[in-house]
Amino acid sequence: MAENEALLIIDYTNDFVHDKGALTCGKPAQLLDGSIIDLASQVKADRGWVILPTDVHTPQDPYHPETKLFPPHNVRDSWGREFYGKVADWYEANKNDPKVYMYDKTRYSAFAGTDLDIRLRERKIDTLHLVGVCTDICVLHTAVDAYDLNYQTIIHKNAVAALTQAGQEWALAHFENVLGAAVL
Repeated sequence: MAENEALLIIDYTNDFVHDKGALTCGKPAQLLDGSIIDLASQVKADRGWVILPTDVHTPQDPYHPETKLFPPHNVRDSWGREFYGKVADWYEANKNDPKVYMYDKTRYSAFAGTDLDIRLRERKIDTLHLVGVCTDICVLHTAVDAYDLNYQTIIHKNAVAALTQAGQEWALAHFENVLGAAVL
């Protein structure tokens, strides 16, 4: 990856990936572990940016729209919000690298209510590689915002998973046909 590119590992947590997760994508998400680590390691070796926007919630928050839609998930300081599998180990080993960082997000998009756009522009990043879960929710909304903010977007289809196969297929087609993203 070039200096103007960043890898975003979106919401790869126990609650979204582990069999016992509150809102899990299950086996399809678990199978992404190796692909995500390979990409993250490649980016790090190239001295690129690895960013982990990670969903965080307060249980039964009456003001958050997801409270009505989904069971409590990714609660701050819970097992469910911890990174899953090899991604957890990779992050632990690399979290002190200034080009690897995790930050809280409270909405589907990694851009909504965060300083992500400012951080990316400060670093002259114009191309985003998106991986993680859920393809048709948080990855999709991040890609839509990236499109609206004029970022080039690359989706690694062997490194994203959705709650359903239909959602996965729809989102992959939407990335390519509506957002002009490269789907590799």
